[in-house]
Amino acid sequence: MSDTRRGYAFAFAAYGLWGLVPLYWKLLRPAGPVEILGHRILWSVVFTGLLLCGVWFRGRRRDPLNGPGALRTLLRDRRKLFGVGVAATVITVNWGVYIYGVNADRVVETSLGYFINPLVSVALGVLFFRERLRTWQWAAVVVGALAVGVLTIDYGHPPWIALTLAFSFAAYGAVKKRLGLPPAESLFVESVFMALPALVFIGWLEAAGEGTFTSVSWAQSLLLAGAGVVTAVPLLFFGAAANRLPLSVLGMIQYVGPVLQFVFGVTVFGEAMPPGRWIGFGLVWAALLIFSADGLRRSRRLRRPVSEPAVVTAPVSR
Repeated sequence: MSDTRRGYAFAFAAYGLWGLVPLYWKLLRPAGPVEILGHRILWSVVFTGLLLCGVWFRGRRRDPLNGPGALRTLLRDRRKLFGVGVAATVITVNWGVYIYGVNADRVVETSLGYFINPLVSVALGVLFFRERLRTWQWAAVVVGALAVGVLTIDYGHPPWIALTLAFSFAAYGAVKKRLGLPPAESLFVESVFMALPALVFIGWLEAAGEGTFTSVSWAQSLLLAGAGVVTAVPLLFFGAAANRLPLSVLGMIQYVGPVLQFVFGVTVFGEAMPPGRWIGFGLVWAALLIFSADGLRRSRRLRRPVSEPAVVTAPVSR
């Protein structure tokens, strides 16, 4: 399998799993959003740490891209370490807002954030990676902006959950693309950055008798610990995809996740969809349809075999 095909496989796996995540976060009640966020961070450190040990134990110590050398190199590179810190901060904001949105019964709005995200991603691709947008891609961005305006009128305020999710995750993808680090090592260091505040907060909750990890049930404890796996696995897939695919391609595949989230929000969780909201979402989907159709046409044109040019013989002057 080529590196590009691996990138596509990782991207679809990541976004498919993210589409199922709301079902998992609902199971963690009565834990509050901040407690869930703290456990996400802590158990992500544990899971990725074990994963790295397993990778190294399987004999990949000599591989500079996957062994301990990669981690040591990262820790010695202040510029990349700063970038990882930025990525950790941005993804923590994304995690926290997403958990809040799901547990506040606003799954549909969280799906909106990830519908908008492809358009934000291509905009960042233009700004930071000099990726050029074609005419129809610009049209998709404009229609997406119009959709946000319609939804602002419908909600009575800007859909701040959706906008925060869209911009934070697009920024995370841009930082990861810029760093180009191995996904496992990068995610481990990102989680370590936020682990101390998370540990302090969870310890305070448990000491005050307000935590749910030790006081509800063993099932609740296992589910909270499982948040590390649920968090780390799709992020590892996403990190691997971001290193192999352009941001514009990731933006096109990304709406696999929000489609699933939207369906769950409307059918499983019974969230309201008044007419204005349907119009706004319809515009978002129209923007994505324009963007995707343009991308498919472009890819077909690039794959089309180029015929040999006909040899034109000019008349010879005498």
